[in-house]
Amino acid sequence: MRYKLPNGQIIGINQPFTYEDTSYSANWTELATEEQKNALGITVIEEHQRPDDTFYVVTQNDDGSYNSTPKDLNGLKAHWTTYVQMIAHNTLAQTDWMVIRKVERSVDIPADTAAYRAAVLAECTRLVAAITACTDVPALATAVTTQNWPTGERA
Repeated sequence: MRYKLPNGQIIGINQPFTYEDTSYSANWTELATEEQKNALGITVIEEHQRPDDTFYVVTQNDDGSYNSTPKDLNGLKAHWTTYVQMIAHNTLAQTDWMVIRKVERSVDIPADTAAYRAAVLAECTRLVAAITACTDVPALATAVTTQNWPTGERA
């Protein structure tokens, strides 16, 4: 929590301050009553939810609010496409040996492993399509926060 003095000075909790030639201890804002704070003209600065720095360039204003500008959509789409493909690649790598064994020695891939691999590929395909279809940053943020990678047999 932060406070604003009538002279515009911003103070935080456990921060000593001087106002009108009077020094106040670091714990004054915690110990003072609402009446004491009101008598000095101190107002509470409402803290706002900070936009996600992953998707926005964010700056904070003195009043606790934020300005946010969406990052480049094409750059974000390229990043997230690569990211989900990397997740799929790393996940599938754990059972790639079974695919190689199937090709080289005709040893069947266990059904649960084959189903798991298919589910990983399907989720990757779904996410890449969702990312590609996004026309703005909020849609992209929603798309990439709905990842639903399969769980289960990995190797």
